[in-house]
Amino acid sequence: MERSLTMEIVRVTEAAALKSARWMGRGKKEEADDAATSAMRDVFDTIPMKGRVVIGEGEMDEAPMLYIGEELGTGSGPSVDVAVDPLEGTNIVAQGTWNALAVIAIADHKKLLHAPDMYMKKIAVGPEAVGKVDINASTADNLKAVAEAKNKAVEDLVVIVLDRPRHKELIEEIRVAGARIKLIPDGDVAAAMNTAFDDTGVDLLLGIGGAPEGVLGAVALKCLGGEMQGKLIPSNDEERERCKDMGIPDTEKVLYMDDFCGGDDAIFAATGVTDGELLQGVQFKGANNATTQTVVMRAKSGTVRFIDGKHSLEKKPNLVIKP
Repeated sequence: MERSLTMEIVRVTEAAALKSARWMGRGKKEEADDAATSAMRDVFDTIPMKGRVVIGEGEMDEAPMLYIGEELGTGSGPSVDVAVDPLEGTNIVAQGTWNALAVIAIADHKKLLHAPDMYMKKIAVGPEAVGKVDINASTADNLKAVAEAKNKAVEDLVVIVLDRPRHKELIEEIRVAGARIKLIPDGDVAAAMNTAFDDTGVDLLLGIGGAPEGVLGAVALKCLGGEMQGKLIPSNDEERERCKDMGIPDTEKVLYMDDFCGGDDAIFAATGVTDGELLQGVQFKGANNATTQTVVMRAKSGTVRFIDGKHSLEKKPNLVIKP
């Protein structure tokens, strides 16, 4: 995979963030998502690659663009699989809260897990705890393992969990073990990524979230030297059949890093739409200027870059909308 794609996909996430950020706090999540998706799709048309969407906005009959199987890029350059979430946290933007991102992951052709759109049980940790956790182990045992790996007391750990009724038992287990909890309304791609950065104060992610977001989070952690494990949770026979159709016949199988993203190379980029622990959201500076903050990383080199962008919207009229 060509190194130049690293900066090319930054342009894509920046465009999605800039266009969707106008909808922050306006209570219109569909409009925010549509804005991010259209901006992302427009910039993809300019990138020299032969891309294929494996995780996107839905099936061909469900989404007008960035649908699963759609071809992206100019048709020249490397063949890559593309996973996108144009707006990871549509509710976050609608409500004006923390950690909404525009997200892309790419890997060599047939190297990304084609995850069905269903629930997935996940555990994610940063580099210090790689190889120390087990998704089938008890919550208490995993907390002890992470604490030991990070030279902390269990009471000093911060576990990030989606705030959902389904996590009532998990939350109680964490509290009984003595660890601290950060409940989030949405955005578990950002949560997984944050486990690999000390400054975020997050030690591990636990719980059930979306399977497509699991793949995106795993690619980020592959670039950062962290680890994610997952188990699909189909809710009916139709979803079980879908797993089989997508090459996952055993839904009890634990998915490891090489299952999420095979090979030795992948690129991940995320641009902040709203402020978060790791990235600042889009800020509009007067009528025609805006700033963005993006993290972009590559697994093969281990390079992680934070990019502060300054944008003249006067020269990018396609990104200017009036909600």
